[in-house]
Amino acid sequence: MTEGAPPDETDVEAADDGSAGHQPDDPAAADDGADDGDTTESGPADSATEETAPAEPAGEAAVSEASDVPSDVQKYDRFKKIEGGTYDRANDFLRDRTYITAREWAIARLCADFRTETGVEMTKIGENLPELVPFMTDTYTPQAVNQARAAFEDKVRKAGATFLYGAMCDFFTAEDLDDVMYEATEVAKFLLEVEGVDLAVEDEMEAEDRISSVMREVREQSAALRHDEVCCPECGNEFQVDE
Repeated sequence: MTEGAPPDETDVEAADDGSAGHQPDDPAAADDGADDGDTTESGPADSATEETAPAEPAGEAAVSEASDVPSDVQKYDRFKKIEGGTYDRANDFLRDRTYITAREWAIARLCADFRTETGVEMTKIGENLPELVPFMTDTYTPQAVNQARAAFEDKVRKAGATFLYGAMCDFFTAEDLDDVMYEATEVAKFLLEVEGVDLAVEDEMEAEDRISSVMREVREQSAALRHDEVCCPECGNEFQVDE
């Protein structure tokens, strides 16, 4: 059972479908029993028929179940680097390095990948969650998918505000911020690679340079705000900030 996995409303439907599938077999079994009571001897052919008869509906059900999986779900190839049943390991990794859980990480990615012009296909995501993500073992209702997505967005916003304040409040030196950004970038790149994104070394270095440049600009501008946009008491540099 995955963390926070709610009971799926489709479980009831699956149970109904299963019981309905067995209803035609019950009268047949009763008829077979009545025939046995009327006849004192049963031939080998009759026994073979009784044993092999249930195999046909089971095979048809398997084919039907496979055909029910949408084609885009069957082709979805993210998260293939994680083996099934490793939810706890993925969750522990994320809890140690981020604010999000493995459930929120996976569903946030699925919501981005299954977004259409009219919105996110939450029903498709929830009903096919085990097929889409190997370490997720339960189906989800659309409401549960939306809840996980909202939790992810809320945590990203709060983490962003926390980091930006730390960068602007002069608590960290420029070198400290470089270290924070390096660690954050490494974790983010690892998660992308697990999702199946191939990152070229040149692209990684370019992204890190852009991030470092932005953070230096944030630090300079925040220093200007803290010191009345005149000069920094540490280095004496004067700042000019556009109004």
